[in-house]
Amino acid sequence: MDLSVLHSFRVAACDLNGQMRGKRVPPSYAHKLAKGTVRMPFSALNVDLWGADIDGSPLVFESGDADGMLLPTERGPVPMPWLAADTALVPMCLYDDAGAPFAGDPRHALAAVLERYAQRGWSVIAATELEFTLLDASGAQPQPPINPVTGRRLADESVLSMAEMDAFDAFFTELYDGCAAMGIPAQTAISESGIGQFEINLNHQGAMRCADDTWLFKTLTRGLARKHGFTATFMSKPYADDAGNGMHVHFSVVDDKGRNVFDNDGPEGTDLLRWAVAGCLAAMPGCTLVFAPHGNSYTRLVPGAHAPTGASWAYENRTAALRIPGGAPAARRIEHRVAGGDINPYLMLAAVLGAAMNGVEDETEPPAPISGNAYEIDGLPQLAADWASAIAAFETDPQVARIFPADLIRFFAMTKRQEIQRFDERPPEEHWLSYLEAV
Repeated sequence: MDLSVLHSFRVAACDLNGQMRGKRVPPSYAHKLAKGTVRMPFSALNVDLWGADIDGSPLVFESGDADGMLLPTERGPVPMPWLAADTALVPMCLYDDAGAPFAGDPRHALAAVLERYAQRGWSVIAATELEFTLLDASGAQPQPPINPVTGRRLADESVLSMAEMDAFDAFFTELYDGCAAMGIPAQTAISESGIGQFEINLNHQGAMRCADDTWLFKTLTRGLARKHGFTATFMSKPYADDAGNGMHVHFSVVDDKGRNVFDNDGPEGTDLLRWAVAGCLAAMPGCTLVFAPHGNSYTRLVPGAHAPTGASWAYENRTAALRIPGGAPAARRIEHRVAGGDINPYLMLAAVLGAAMNGVEDETEPPAPISGNAYEIDGLPQLAADWASAIAAFETDPQVARIFPADLIRFFAMTKRQEIQRFDERPPEEHWLSYLEAV
């Protein structure tokens, strides 16, 4: 894509909440981006949900709110089909003036985890399943959207309904066209169990590209929904009494000869698979804040709500937090089913893959896989029960400290504590407006 012929284009990096922070720049910048021409305060990636600086942040009050360099990622420029103008977005990462990665940039956190795999001659293949809800946000509370065919508001669950998919065909057609234009490998789409809820799967690819595309897909989906007169949200629980939005990730690991290291030609998988499972289970409670980063997240993470709250694993069992899908041994993989749709994709993949590598490095054996309904099994290690305890666990858990840099842990905890305080100052019935299109 030739940026120099555009009227303008955007450059943006991902903050800790998964929001884009950056600038609109003129086409004259097109050939300067790799030289660090675009600068941005380090603190911009560690602001709260509303974009406010964090009280007491060392990035603001100890370092004088210094600037870093934004440099392009290997993802390259992508079009922005949700905008009327012909323009582009260049995904960026933040570095200091010596070229060192900024520890508070979540994309760098994932890159550091993937380097641990690369040191063994391995690479990670990953795919995400993204649930989102279409709704009408024009009133005091969220409502189901108007069916474009019948003109009536959606009222019931429509699991795997082709009629509901077809009713929103204009939106989904433009969404798939947008994915194609942006190079996002969108696969199947289904109508899910919630009112106005849908799921789209992205195809397996390199883990960093998977995170990039998940981040871009969420922005594309929200933007196109606005064009069609309704709202798309990935918030964990848009309605208190309806299904929540999850985001599952599948991953496998291949060696330098392209062989899946989880494959032992049988259904049970290799020692490496079991060790990776054990690592994911051990880090799951401490990483709750990554999988459930917002107050609204904890209305989904409750027993019996079809979102895992206990750390368990199983073969071909969708009630477990970790599922080993069946099928051909060459495709043996782990499905991590805990995260909500409101996550930061870079932090989520870093947490999952970093935890798996912890288990591999330690050669940790997991407990026996469960059978039956995981929601009815007593004694499983539990995820943090609420937002505040999730923050405390994230700060102190030794598994988390092996995955994320100390500065990122500190910045993320400070960000979340400020958000708790600010939400406490707002009427609860208005909280959904802050999350609606921000997550």
